[in-house]
Amino acid sequence: MWNSPAEFFAMGGYALYVWSSFGVCALILVLEPIAINARRKKIVQRLQREIRAEKFDKEGMK
Repeated sequence: MWNSPAEFFAMGGYALYVWSSFGVCALILVLEPIAINARRKKIVQRLQREIRAEKFDKEGMK
């Protein structure tokens, strides 16, 4: 197998591909929940504005 940690991290010449793929995957795993939460907040805010607008319209028609 590997005789030293340096050989392990070099991965037979595929280290750049392997470690960059790992890094991109880790980055996505961190950023995805943040992006989902931000999108959820925007949707909730938009729905709250729509509810307030409907209440305002209904009060104006009385």
